[in-house]
Amino acid sequence: MTAEHLGFIAGTITTISFVPQVIRVYKNKSGRDVSAWMMLLLAAGTMLWLIYGIQIGGVPIIAANAVTFTLVVVIFVLKLYYARRG
Repeated sequence: MTAEHLGFIAGTITTISFVPQVIRVYKNKSGRDVSAWMMLLLAAGTMLWLIYGIQIGGVPIIAANAVTFTLVVVIFVLKLYYARRG
């Protein structure tokens, strides 16, 4: 197994870990269980990893962090949306 394959597997597993949270926030129509600060810090961190991946040309880093950043933003937007509705 190459380092790139290992990177894709690791990135896939860590990225998929956010999907249940997206589903939970959407189903419950609430993001109260989600820390806004944690989401903001995670978004900043994944954006920096994405920039780093682009700079070094690391496809697994780019792919994983682009998708993770998107999922984190979705969770944060849903959290804000449902907080304002309720």
